[in-house]
Amino acid sequence: MTRFWLVRHGPTHAKTMIGWTDLPADLSDTAALARLNAYLPQAPVISSDLARAVATADALNRPRLPHDPALREIHFGQWEARPFAEIEAETPDHIRAFWDQPGDIRPPGGESWTDLATRTHAALNRLKGPPDLIVVAHFGPILAALQRAAGISPLQAFAHRIDNLSVTCLTFDPPKVHGINHCP
Repeated sequence: MTRFWLVRHGPTHAKTMIGWTDLPADLSDTAALARLNAYLPQAPVISSDLARAVATADALNRPRLPHDPALREIHFGQWEARPFAEIEAETPDHIRAFWDQPGDIRPPGGESWTDLATRTHAALNRLKGPPDLIVVAHFGPILAALQRAAGISPLQAFAHRIDNLSVTCLTFDPPKVHGINHCP
């Protein structure tokens, strides 16, 4: 049984839909990083290959595993780096369905919730093994993992808040949620 300590990367301060757009994390809150480091177990760290996750993982001062692109945020396709209001003005029904009925609805050229969840679950299945593993990832993959561990719907998963530099702790064998959005 592996206990996954899912950490959301540091903030980007972007006010747009950021998925695969590679923005840096703001890691200037050294007190928050120190609390996070003190809270997490001494365990290996893996991260998404996007800069904001890599930098956050590097700040944890733990043994590093190679970056894994399967842990990336959802790909918003043609919606990438655009404000929600702009997209809603163009295609209100499409973007509302994407958020209100998560499943197989995709942004143009992007991924659906089902695509993201399948990719995330496959990555976490590959990573099972050590007793504890710290995974620095993004809002979407953390919610997909929570959905699986809690046995809830995507919409129920979306109801959870996942703050930057927070920890969500889960196991899948057996499925159990040990904590959600803990901000040390």
